[in-house]
Amino acid sequence: MMSTWVSAVVALVAFVNGMRNEDVRQPCAHIQTSSSVVPLGSPVTATCVISNNCLQVIGQDVPIEWRLGDRLIPGSPVASESGRVSQVVIPSFNHTGAFLTCCVQTSPVQIVGGVKIRAGYPPEPPQNLSCQTNLTTPNTLTCSWDPGQQNTHLLTQYTLHTEIWDSNENNTYTLPTGVHHYAIPRSGFVLFSEMGLYVKAVNELGEATSAPITMEPIGAAKFDPPKILTVEAVPKRYGCLRLSWSLSQHQAWMRDCRLNLEVRLKTADSSQWSGQPISMSRVKPTRPLDQCRLLHGTQYLAQIRVRYQQSPWSEWSRRQSGVTLESAPTGRLDSWMKLSGDHVHKQLLVHLFWKPSKLFRANSQNVSYTVSLQKPPGEKGKVCSTTGSYCTFQLPRKAKKVYLRAVNAAGKSSPTEVRVYRLKGGLTVISAVTAIPHDERALRVQWRNMDISSLTGYVVEWRPLLKADFSLTKFEIVDRNQSSLIITGSLEPYKPYGISVYPRFKDGLGLPQTVNAYSRQKAPSIVPKIQIKKTWQSNVELTWDEIPLEQRNGIVQSYKVFYWDEKGPIRVVNVDPRERRVLLKDLNTVSVYEAFVMVNTFGGSLNGSTIHFKIEPFDAVTVVMIVTATGVGLSLLTIFIVMTCFSNSRRLKGRLWPVVPDPANSSITSWTSESSQYTHPAWDSDEPNPVFLSHLSFLDLSMKLSKEEVDIWLNSAEDTSDLGESICGSPFIPGYSGSNSDSVPYATVIFSGQCSSPPPKDPHVYLRSESTQPLLESEESFSPKCYQNMATDGMPGEQCFFGLGHDCAVEEGADPVFIWDEFPFLKALATNDTQNN
Repeated sequence: MMSTWVSAVVALVAFVNGMRNEDVRQPCAHIQTSSSVVPLGSPVTATCVISNNCLQVIGQDVPIEWRLGDRLIPGSPVASESGRVSQVVIPSFNHTGAFLTCCVQTSPVQIVGGVKIRAGYPPEPPQNLSCQTNLTTPNTLTCSWDPGQQNTHLLTQYTLHTEIWDSNENNTYTLPTGVHHYAIPRSGFVLFSEMGLYVKAVNELGEATSAPITMEPIGAAKFDPPKILTVEAVPKRYGCLRLSWSLSQHQAWMRDCRLNLEVRLKTADSSQWSGQPISMSRVKPTRPLDQCRLLHGTQYLAQIRVRYQQSPWSEWSRRQSGVTLESAPTGRLDSWMKLSGDHVHKQLLVHLFWKPSKLFRANSQNVSYTVSLQKPPGEKGKVCSTTGSYCTFQLPRKAKKVYLRAVNAAGKSSPTEVRVYRLKGGLTVISAVTAIPHDERALRVQWRNMDISSLTGYVVEWRPLLKADFSLTKFEIVDRNQSSLIITGSLEPYKPYGISVYPRFKDGLGLPQTVNAYSRQKAPSIVPKIQIKKTWQSNVELTWDEIPLEQRNGIVQSYKVFYWDEKGPIRVVNVDPRERRVLLKDLNTVSVYEAFVMVNTFGGSLNGSTIHFKIEPFDAVTVVMIVTATGVGLSLLTIFIVMTCFSNSRRLKGRLWPVVPDPANSSITSWTSESSQYTHPAWDSDEPNPVFLSHLSFLDLSMKLSKEEVDIWLNSAEDTSDLGESICGSPFIPGYSGSNSDSVPYATVIFSGQCSSPPPKDPHVYLRSESTQPLLESEESFSPKCYQNMATDGMPGEQCFFGLGHDCAVEEGADPVFIWDEFPFLKALATNDTQNN
């Protein structure tokens, strides 16, 4: 709707203000205003006059209305004009631009006239007009100004006006819209002639002019940075440097001009320039400059800058270095000594550190240091010589002091006396030592001390823990009233430093307090892997190694162990950083668990790798206990059995290994000896020994035994060595040839059981032995005994071996031959005995 209305207004204005053909068509209405451009917020009055030949109102009276943009505003008709003239008053015009239109109330409403009204502010006077001369190619004079803070909302035109007084030459330079600076070409100014300049601003509501300035273009020139040619020591003048310099090649033609100059200096090892620059006025580039009151034998860096009178300063020149003349070192050195004993050689191992005090001057670029036992300088008592600030040497235990000197090519300094102090144990003076970051390159060390009258001060020592070089040790001597110190220098972030605070007394040093600190921390580089140390029942113990110092990146605050199974929630256990172990209890023996450890420092945290583990129902400890108990039980049982066996060895031996008489070492009389009872113990003590014959051998001796010798067997039971002769004539032995035979092999009679056993169904078996070894004599007497046999079918209740004795009796009516038939061997003995008789 708005765009349609604006288009209509634009078309109407073009129709009203433009005449296509004045003879054919005249404007329908005419609007008169006080001004089409007015100050913003000022009142505006307008009058609309409708012509008589306007087709829209011919022959009728039509009301007139006003619109400002698309907003209807009230108007008032002029009474004397028969309703064809209307006037409107806008008390405050607050638009920077708007269309004011006049309309007649026909159907539809018709726009019969209109005008565009613009509003704004008159320009402000330009401020801060300044100009600067450029002496490089091309030479120009560039001026700039500030148009003011207020926006005029109207097109404002700026012009720069110059006037050269010596030549009475005036120039005006018109600037493009919105540009507030202009470069005057070299033809528009003279370097060494004064000129006036001002700026004028003009718009439809007025104009304004800046305050004029008067200047000499050379006085507004900014020179190029000058060049330092050389920096040299002044001969025979200690602490002086001579600077030779020149202008740049673009300003070299000004070498005869007198300029203002500033010099600034600093030592080569300093990070800041020393004090305020040294100013010199009206100097020529062809004249060198001398700078004195400098340190002797010290390297300096120098820079200069120039200007003409009050012109802007040039930029600083490039740095140039020079060294002053050397002189002997002056002042004393601050020192710090640490001792350790050598009991073998009865000497002390000394670590001595030193640094320049505030009053020390090396006065040389090449300085060395010597430590000696004697105060007068000499080579005899020298124990150390170095160009550094640290030395290690040995001293006798009785030494009380050493002397430290600085030496250069020009001489030696006065000796600094260093007393040999030993640690005093048993007295705690310092406590609660802390070190917190001050910034990324500094640490603030604080401690708490006790009020002790003999305390003279403190020594704060620090060194990097990742480097074993003692020369990197730094120290600071602190007053006794001080309880904190800011450590500065080349402290590296994420690197550990060991900081110790020693109390100083008049006669020694107290025990130190030491802490580790980082100027800046971050998360560790690695996390140690979890290891399963042992498991038992439903518990598991996890351990891990300590993180290497170079990979910690901070002080470890805690370990956190996260563990879970496939069913349960995640559980967390906090672990003290000194422990590095955790015991997980009440775990499920059928679940697989996962776990990892997280390491925390003040700078961040890092998670380790995840491990999997399962609790077995019988762990190693349980298995070991079971095996141990089983082994102990078996051992006790074995010991009991062995003891039992040894206590009944004869009975057990008789049961496991039956006794077989050795023919070479026994006789037939020993087969039934009472000694056999120990090898064949009876199960019942009432029963006789159940020993029975297993075999009986016959041996045919080479010579014929006499009848007297045969009678020994018949009449005595003490000797059985002639048994072979007495039985050699038995008709039961195959191949029997009588007593004249050379040899007869053994004959064996085998019984199938004991006397109490029933008679076997099979006949007795007689085996022939191939051995020809005769039986040896035996001193043991032979006395056959009768055994009581149990009654068996078809046999008498009692039987006797080796004939009848007084203990046996034959049943009435029994045939005695029956007994010999049952024992053919005995029958053979009896037959042989009969024949011999």
